[in-house]
Amino acid sequence: MANKILGLVFASLLATPAFASEIALNPNHPDNYVVVKGDTLWDISGRFLSEPWLWPEVWQVNPQIANPHLIYPGDVISLVYVDGKPQLRVNRGHQTIKLSPSAREERLDRAIPTIPIDAIKQFLSQPLVVSEGELESAPYVVESADEHLVAGAGNRIYVRGITDTTSSRYNLYRPGDKLIDPDTQEMLGIQAIYLGESTVQKFGEPATLLLERTTREIGIGDRLKAIGQDEIHASFLPHPPATDIKGRILGVLDGVSQIGRYQIVAVNRGTREGMEVGHVLRIQQAGQEIKDKVTPAPNDMVTLPDEDAGLVMLFRTFEKVSYGLVMEATRPIHVHDYITTP
Repeated sequence: MANKILGLVFASLLATPAFASEIALNPNHPDNYVVVKGDTLWDISGRFLSEPWLWPEVWQVNPQIANPHLIYPGDVISLVYVDGKPQLRVNRGHQTIKLSPSAREERLDRAIPTIPIDAIKQFLSQPLVVSEGELESAPYVVESADEHLVAGAGNRIYVRGITDTTSSRYNLYRPGDKLIDPDTQEMLGIQAIYLGESTVQKFGEPATLLLERTTREIGIGDRLKAIGQDEIHASFLPHPPATDIKGRILGVLDGVSQIGRYQIVAVNRGTREGMEVGHVLRIQQAGQEIKDKVTPAPNDMVTLPDEDAGLVMLFRTFEKVSYGLVMEATRPIHVHDYITTP
């Protein structure tokens, strides 16, 4: 991923039902909006639509226009009506282009992203979930070259267990918390905490590696995994799951107690439940169980209703766990709140 801007793959909507006639507009929507650097498609759509993630439903496919799904600073987004239904169009120079989510993969040097890519780019190519024992069998740091208790970028480390001399670049990890399903108690995986990147200077037992960049201090016992050669390009076309999904938020990166917009959460649903990159899920704040203070019964408890709390969009999926970026937060969100099909 080094210094490359991620390409966004916009999937075809041919198999997706049209909802344009049902889409509610933002009551304060403008007629036109000029795109500026720093915008995202999600935020621009929120200016026009009550539910920003539904913007693909008001884009119209126009295969005669090259790259109609790419939007750049300076473009003017206009809301028009065709047969009484809203459409979003982009005006570029003297051209009027219908916004189209046609399938294509592009490097985006100037085009605005779908969602804030900086919030997730370091998690697109790095493992977030590993199986039990996977890191324990990986190569590990045995000592720093200068006998530091901890090491950082620019330091050298000694590593045991590197047997594959075809890989010269390695990410470093530390086992994190176990991900336990709160409803079934199934162990879904272990979080892999990303620590940094390194390059082999000399193979051997131990091998010598240079720490190129680090996000945390590196210590004895930290584990390494070879960096793959393939760069991940993610499709961020938002769409709902095809089936009714109900799951839970397992945790949040950085371990905060309350979750807000643009924070990354893990959920207890993965590819085995049909989760896909781009799936949008509604977050519902789990209703608290409280004591009824009015009734004379000493242990009369009541469970309050679940309340809509926001939206999360998935960007990485594993077999039993997925990771998503919270795109909307209308009230405080907590670990173990519910996720549902919107």
